[in-house]
Amino acid sequence: MGIAALSLAFTACDTSGDNISTDIVQNHNTASAEPVEVALASMEFEDQLYDFGEITQGEKVQFTFTFTNTGENDLVIASANGSCGCTVPEWPKEPVRPGEKGEINVVFNSDGKEGKMHKKVYISANTQPSENVVALTGTVIAPQSGEN
Repeated sequence: MGIAALSLAFTACDTSGDNISTDIVQNHNTASAEPVEVALASMEFEDQLYDFGEITQGEKVQFTFTFTNTGENDLVIASANGSCGCTVPEWPKEPVRPGEKGEINVVFNSDGKEGKMHKKVYISANTQPSENVVALTGTVIAPQSGEN
């Protein structure tokens, strides 16, 4: 029984299929060495927060967050994830060269939501810091009886 439990513990923790590529991470600094200056990419957003005001439950809100790579290296976005399944981002899959603009299109689906909303999108890229955040905010109003 002890061997079976131990075997189950090892196989239950097998994360070999969960490998995440670290190819875009290029941090050459360590705790034991002198800091190294590395040219990084940088995301500067025109707007990091979009207030959609009031909408009726079930409506979808779409907003495009525009950014500029103000860094000295190509900007590569590894992923962009909404704070919940109702917030879906689309991002450029190709590198954004220094000085160029890029767009992250975000759709918020208010179906089943009600009240004040603040939905974030977490963007992982080869920037310092490696996570950038944009957000949608507003209020979802339940439809009046007879509507919907």
